[in-house]
Amino acid sequence: MTQGKERIIFCDFDGTITMSDNIVAVIRHFDPPGWRRIVDDVLAERKSIRQGVGELFRLLPSSKKDEMIDFAVNNAVIREGFAELLRFCRYEGIEFYVTSGGIDFFVYPILAKFDIPRDHIFCNGSDFSGERVEITWPHPCEPPCTNDCGMCKTTIMRRFPPGRYERIVIGDSVTDFEAAKMADAVFARSHLTEKCRALGVPYTPFETFYDVIDGLEERVMS
Repeated sequence: MTQGKERIIFCDFDGTITMSDNIVAVIRHFDPPGWRRIVDDVLAERKSIRQGVGELFRLLPSSKKDEMIDFAVNNAVIREGFAELLRFCRYEGIEFYVTSGGIDFFVYPILAKFDIPRDHIFCNGSDFSGERVEITWPHPCEPPCTNDCGMCKTTIMRRFPPGRYERIVIGDSVTDFEAAKMADAVFARSHLTEKCRALGVPYTPFETFYDVIDGLEERVMS
């Protein structure tokens, strides 16, 4: 650890803590007409993440709230070693934050058994009071970010200045890349590794959280 700095982890949720993307899984399961076009527009960057996710859930009636929660919770698979990583962080005094572009109605119940303080979980919100599901955005972009992220990971990270914190990012997606560029260390898999490799951002690859623990132990020892 850099002398005098506190270690802090910012960990993605969909495809990182869980084995797959829960937003896509929910939408694919309920299969509302038109959803594939919206996903294609987001992936091609014709629409921002915030716009695309909002449009996706607006395709679903609020009456399906309980079905959506049950499906998400019952089908989410936690990546191996996650509970052990949390224990390691508590033992070593490393602050652990979840920074998720996911939605509260599935993020909170999936993480409920892991004893993560609610104020350490950042995600988007949901409103089922109308006819259609509306996504709310309690953590929007703040300058200098102008990407319309929805849940802005770099905005969260900037609350923990680099002069005081050694910032560690764990993620899997291109949506984690801006955060990775700000980090002191990056643990990456899937699309994030491709992005880091292409643009020269140093990273450590991982498949399970046991790999992350091994990498963190090296940093602790050094």
